[in-house]
Amino acid sequence: MLRLTRQADYGIVLMRHMASDAERLWNAPDLAAEAFLPPPMVSKILKLLAKEGLLQSHRGVKGGYSLARASEEISMAQIITALEGPIAVTECIENSPGECVQEPVCPVRGHWQILNRAVRKALDEITLAHLVQPSPRLLVTLGGHHDPQERPGTLPVGPPG
Repeated sequence: MLRLTRQADYGIVLMRHMASDAERLWNAPDLAAEAFLPPPMVSKILKLLAKEGLLQSHRGVKGGYSLARASEEISMAQIITALEGPIAVTECIENSPGECVQEPVCPVRGHWQILNRAVRKALDEITLAHLVQPSPRLLVTLGGHHDPQERPGTLPVGPPG
C-alpha cells in the first residue's frame, strides 16, 4: 500500500488551511487549534516548510508564518518532498545509485523509475490552490467506475464543474 506519513499528511492539511486565508499570518498554536492537530507536530512541520522555502517566517509579537508563494505555485510534490524527501514508490529513485542491493541485477529498475516519475508528475500537477476548492464529486475507482460526467479514466483535480 502506498501511504503518506502522518507528517506529510498533516503538512498538506496545514498548508491547505493556510492557503484558505493566504493574507493572514499564522502562529503554530492557533493553527494547531484550528486544524485540530497536535501543537508540537504543527511547530515541527511549520519549521520544516519554512526551511524548505514554502513558508515565510515573520518574527515579532505579531509574527507567524505565511505562504512563501501563491497557492497556485505550490504543488503537492513540493510539500511532500519538503517533509519527506524524494518521492518514490521504490528505492529505485532517480540519481541515487547504490540505494538498493538488487540494483546490479534488477530487471525492472528502469520501469520503477518510470512509475516514480509518473507519480511525481501527478503530484506536481496538483497545487495547493486545487485543495482550497470544493472537493470533486467523484474520483475514478480502481475498478474503472467513474462519474458519467467525467471522461473515463480521468481524475478531476480542479473544482467540480
